[in-house]
This record gives sequence, C-alpha cells and structure tokens, in this order.
Amino acid sequence: MVRPGLVGAAVICGMLAAGPYVLVLTGSAGSMILIYLAQLPLFAAGLWLGTGACALAGLVAALVLAGTGSLLTAGVFAALNVFPVVVLIRQSLLARTAPGDVVEWYPPGLLAAWLTGLGLVAVAGMLVFLGGPQGMEGALREVLAPVFDRRAEEIAPEHNELLASIAFILPAIVATSWMVMTTTNGCLAQGLLARFGASWRPSPDLAGLSLPAWISMVLAVAAAAILVGGTARFVGVNVTIVLAVPFCLAGLAVLHTMARRFPRPAVTLVTFYVLAAVFGWPLLVVALLGLLDSPLGLRRRFAQP
Repeated sequence: MVRPGLVGAAVICGMLAAGPYVLVLTGSAGSMILIYLAQLPLFAAGLWLGTGACALAGLVAALVLAGTGSLLTAGVFAALNVFPVVVLIRQSLLARTAPGDVVEWYPPGLLAAWLTGLGLVAVAGMLVFLGGPQGMEGALREVLAPVFDRRAEEIAPEHNELLASIAFILPAIVATSWMVMTTTNGCLAQGLLARFGASWRPSPDLAGLSLPAWISMVLAVAAAAILVGGTARFVGVNVTIVLAVPFCLAGLAVLHTMARRFPRPAVTLVTFYVLAAVFGWPLLVVALLGLLDSPLGLRRRFAQP
C-alpha cells in the first residue's frame, strides 16, 4: 500500500520513467542512452515508498506512453520494465523476524535467482515468438536490411555468416543486457536512497550473496544440451550465457570477501570495477569464481579470520 501523502512522488517517478521513451518517440536519437536508466525512477519509488508506489509509478509511465499514441511502446515498457521491477521490489521488501527480534530481509542470492528466472522467461518468450535461429536471422535481416543494402559491395559475401552467428545467441544477448540493466538500476536506486537515509530496507551485503542450487542444476542441463546438438544446442548455449550473470554476481561476492583482507578494500574494488568497465574480460574471471565458489568454498577460505 502506498503511504498517504506520497502518491504525488510515485506519479512523478512514473513520469520520469516514461520521459526517455517519450523523447525517443519525438525523434530525439540522442536520448536512446537514457532508456537504459528508465527503470531507475521505478526502483526508487519502490525502494523508497513500497511495492504499491512502484506499481503506481509504472502505471503512470505506461499511461503516459499510451497517451502519446503508441500503445505498442506502452506494452513493451510494461513488459520490460514495470512488471519485472514490481516483482523484484516486492521480493526485496519481504522480511521476517528471527529469534532475538532480529529482522531478516530477503537475501540477495534469492533476488539474483528471481532476476535469473525473469531472464530465462525472456529467452523462452523470444524462442516462442521468433522461432529458432532461422526465425531470428530473418528478423535481423528485416532490421538490418537498410544497412546491408547501403554497404552491399563491402560485406555482401560474409554478412550471411555474421547474421547467423548473431541470431544464434540473440535471445541471450537481449536477456543478459536486460539483466545487467536491471541490476544496475536497482543498485543505483538503493545506493542513492541509502545515502539519504530514505531506503525502505538496508542495503544487502554483496559478500553474503549465495545462489540457490537450482541455478547450478540448470547450468548442468544446459551444458548437456549443448553436447546433444541441434535445437537443444541452440537453447543450451543461450541459457548458459544468461546464467553467466548470476554466477558473475556470485563471483563479485567472492571478490568482495577477498577485498576485506586488504587494508583498503574500497581501493581494491574500485580498481577492479574500472578494469572491468574498460576491458570487460575480468568479468569472465569473476563469473568463473562464482561458478567455483560453491563446490570449493572460496568465500569460506578467503573470509577474514
């Protein structure tokens, strides 16, 4: 339920969330980068005012987009932003009282699991609506046809192979991009609110993130599907790429645990994040750490005495 007197704040957050999409619809190409932050006001409304405020902000944003005459954009916005953010906000605000009157908030590992589940649903949705690699390659051709026509003399011989390669992992590319975007916006919103003492719940400790066992089981099934080949290989490859996100989060938990052994943990972490942003490949190493964390007990070994 939205707190009395704070409906206006939720409405403002909804209008801010719709802003980047409205700018794009009006032809402002430079505003495309702002779409990446469209979830930030929704997360802020939820983590500040509660699940009801988040849902209200999402409804306002969808109505604003529908009012511009683009019902399709409003529907896409609701599916990609409103529904998943409301689900994640609802889960993140769950809490229970443990013995000793200690409040236990919903753990970050289970939030990562919900995010993973939503990413897998997105992959399944693309498989249903676009079909297998052939259907996705056809969709890519329609989108990129003008580009290829202008450069036909340069890349005509090899663009078929390029399209086939991209189409093969297109569901995973879309899903992982959305998962990273959602994680980034959620962390930004929680960090900003916590800094001003306005967050509903305390910020979770990333070092305490532990993934549920079903994620490792799904990874094992996906690896087996890759060995089978055919359509199973297509599904297995995309699922494996999506699962790299939660294992990367688990690897970051290991990294944060290791950093606490240094005199200045913040310097160590900032250095890593800068290197990861510049080069990208350090995240693959972190994902490997997350994969090995549970069977090898890495965090237990690196934990501060």
